[in-house]
Amino acid sequence: MTDTQYDVAVIGAGPGGYAAAFQAADLGLRTALIDQDPQLGGVCLLRGCIPSKALLHAARLITDAEEAQVFGIQFGKPQLDLAALRQRIKTAIIGKLTKGVQTLASSRKVDVIHARATLKNATTLTLSGSESRELSFAHAILATGSRPSIPASLKIDDPRVMDSTSALELPDIPTRLLVIGGGYIGLELGTVYQALGSEVTLVEALPRLLTGVDSDLVRPLQQRMQRRFKAIRLDTKVEKLEARKDGIAVSLTGQAGNTTEVFDRVLVAVGRRPNSEQLGLEQTKVAISPQGFVQVDHQRRTAEPTIFAIGDVAGEPMLAHKATHEGLIAARVIAGRQAAFDVAAIPAVVFTDPEIAWCGLTEEAAKASGQAVTVARFPWAASGRATTLGRNDGVTKLVLDAEYGRILGVGICGVGAGELISEGVLAVEMGAVAEDMAGSIHPHPTLSETLMEAAESFHGQPTHIYTSKR
Repeated sequence: MTDTQYDVAVIGAGPGGYAAAFQAADLGLRTALIDQDPQLGGVCLLRGCIPSKALLHAARLITDAEEAQVFGIQFGKPQLDLAALRQRIKTAIIGKLTKGVQTLASSRKVDVIHARATLKNATTLTLSGSESRELSFAHAILATGSRPSIPASLKIDDPRVMDSTSALELPDIPTRLLVIGGGYIGLELGTVYQALGSEVTLVEALPRLLTGVDSDLVRPLQQRMQRRFKAIRLDTKVEKLEARKDGIAVSLTGQAGNTTEVFDRVLVAVGRRPNSEQLGLEQTKVAISPQGFVQVDHQRRTAEPTIFAIGDVAGEPMLAHKATHEGLIAARVIAGRQAAFDVAAIPAVVFTDPEIAWCGLTEEAAKASGQAVTVARFPWAASGRATTLGRNDGVTKLVLDAEYGRILGVGICGVGAGELISEGVLAVEMGAVAEDMAGSIHPHPTLSETLMEAAESFHGQPTHIYTSKR
């Protein structure tokens, strides 16, 4: 066994891990990036964000073609080449991006090691894989991510029961698909399979979709999905799954009572859990929360001074861009720079159709805390650009300090909401007030104008809607 000394050893090559490794190398530290997968990019690039967004784009092309008839344009029924779709995602998208990450690592002289890493102690890793050796480090950054979580009651040994990873592989397009879970993963993948030809039923144990997102943002999406899905059943629990020759028999308990239905495939999308096991953390002082998250401080340092943790393994929200930001912070701290994770707004996007995006304080959280806020809304029914697109099913809202109009949160539901939310993030982080956003000229006709006009309503009347004052 040979020993190699590094200033920084990053375990996990996802968006947080490779960003941390690149930043450490840019700051002059000898850096190793370790991942047991033969390709760099982590879950996001290989089995999550990127392939799912490619499939959602394909789904959007299909639905746009279907809805083009309102513009007097008729397309024939789309012909789906599933093998070609899989190959494009694997080669033209994932392959291209992961090669790009590899090239960036080489350019920065980051040593990429494809191996499984476990902590022997607070300064040593044991590597296993094609070669077995030890690696010494001054500092390590844990960026091991998360994985789909399936409750024991829903685990059966049958490939027709999928998690998000296997669903993204598109084994086939089932005639009847059950999606268990009304969070963003279930809604996004349900959108994909419905557009590709599946009859989708979605069940959620809670009384609403996307718990934690303001209900007025969810409403336009839910209304559209109710038209496209076979059924959306809230307050409904899955009691049991049973493999049969003709499909997966699902026992449901809900408002309609106890029923059993058969589906060709079932997608279980009820959450993710951090990859904090089998890392050798018990050989260190690193502390783990009851939920399995590695506990960190504002600099992403664990209870072991030499070890940092970022991304999904370090706590919610489990978002790639949050992991990237944390990775940059951890690398800068290790390099002796002044840095801390101190953000006012982490944007979140549900890439359905329409999209939902939000950042900062939500209206429902403000009400729950008793904070005095004013909510300014602009309906997309009054947007010229939304009208040209034939997509008035949207809303833009600002959550504002009731006295001064400081922008505390932004929420958007509508096509392209994920591209619009960054203006909201900047506004919250910079402490902007409604007058700042209202007074900034936005191009016409664009969807971005909805932010400006929502802000105008704090002090007066937006140009394109009129509300009578009491």
